[in-house]
Amino acid sequence: MFTVPSASAATMAEIERLLRFDTTSRDSNLPLIDHVAALLGDLGIESTLVPSPDGAKANLLATIPAADGSVRGGIVLSGHTDVVPVDGQAWSSAPFEPEVRDGRLYARGSADMKSFLGVLLAKAPAMASARLAEPIHLALSYDEEVGCVGAIDLVAEIERRGIEPRGCVVGEPTSMRIVRGHKSMNVFRVDVRGLAAHSSLTPQGENAIVAAAELVRFVQGVADELRAEGPFDEGYVVPFTTVSVNRIDGGIAINTIPAECTVHFEFRALTTVDHEALVERFRAECRRIEAGMRERHPGASVTLTTTAAAPGVDTPADADIVALAAAWGAEPSDDKVTYGTEAGLFAQAGIPTVVCGPGDIAQAHAPDEFIELEQIARCEAFVDRLIAALSTQETA
Repeated sequence: MFTVPSASAATMAEIERLLRFDTTSRDSNLPLIDHVAALLGDLGIESTLVPSPDGAKANLLATIPAADGSVRGGIVLSGHTDVVPVDGQAWSSAPFEPEVRDGRLYARGSADMKSFLGVLLAKAPAMASARLAEPIHLALSYDEEVGCVGAIDLVAEIERRGIEPRGCVVGEPTSMRIVRGHKSMNVFRVDVRGLAAHSSLTPQGENAIVAAAELVRFVQGVADELRAEGPFDEGYVVPFTTVSVNRIDGGIAINTIPAECTVHFEFRALTTVDHEALVERFRAECRRIEAGMRERHPGASVTLTTTAAAPGVDTPADADIVALAAAWGAEPSDDKVTYGTEAGLFAQAGIPTVVCGPGDIAQAHAPDEFIELEQIARCEAFVDRLIAALSTQETA
């Protein structure tokens, strides 16, 4: 059994600094990224920024090289910098002013996932001074909460550099359990365009809401099919691929045939599901509905757009990164999680990946989000062992 110390003052101070940055996904994360780059720069660690297309946000990639100067191989420690909104939530304390109460640290992002990032930054001096046998790569992304948007370019940068890490740990809150799998996340918007008319003259219009309702029934039918027929994976709380319609916008007045309606739906799929085939089923249904509408109104359209997507991950139990994480003090587990992370992007790039970080996902996104201080201490111990394990025993 590992003995878990108390979280250090340096780590707590760094976490609290990060929590004071309001990095809600709709806003810029650049002040936080600038802080991280400066902190690492003071240690002689160079950071590469990978900006968003509009330049308002950025990913950060930093490598602590091995003692021989090598930057290839090693381990990636990955986390996202953005947090979800606090709009409409009732908090007992200011969400961006961290507060410790009864052995817990409260603030937006405390569990998801700035405590993990704070531990990494607090341990950066130890990483920089260690005689590493292989490098450690720090990967911080933007807009994970809206579909792992930034991590796409971040992983591409790792591939472009030919770093070829031998493993990755994504520090999402798992209560320091090793999680090997999660489903993919796939979000769609369908824009239906018909023809407006007075509601007393229905033959002169083409009702976009009625057409959208056909699509909704089809999507639910696919959901029912996958629930009944699988495939299944009992490692998940919900052991099948889920599909759900989650938002509909349409119509302008009760006496007007609606010309426009938009349907938003998603599916979260097991890695054993043929994603492209499933998406094509939805595209084909959109084409069928559109063809029917155009028989009555040639200008009608039904357009499906993918608004967010992130692949799933299913790392084998015998992968080296699983054994390594356990050796560093993480708790072995066969659990798979329902939420998505950037782990699938790393895995898709050929980098064996596990999800393991401090805090409980049950507290993420909720009002009065918190993390147990004991979890922070466990994460510190994990990173300490990681640094020691990756260090050479040779003396200078």
